Amino acid sequence: MDRQNVTLSLPKTLLKKAKVIAASREKSLSQFLRESLEEKVRGANGYKKAKERQFKILKEGLDLGTKGHIVTTREEVHGRR
Repeated sequence: MDRQNVTLSLPKTLLKKAKVIAASREKSLSQFLRESLEEKVRGANGYKKAKERQFKILKEGLDLGTKGHIVTTREEVHGRR
């Protein structure tokens, strides 16, 4: 995998906290930031795919086995007579 260096500007307090977390996980700051960014990217891609799936279901509708015909009345469903 090709790599490219990136320069970031972060608040000092955030950088200090990130270094502490990375050290507690026995990782370099670079590795910690890379894994965090990979997780964000995976989450964004997963969300996009799930959203597309749900919109497809909404567009196509669900087969409830009625073939578009409702055979019971509202009163029957709610036990009213």
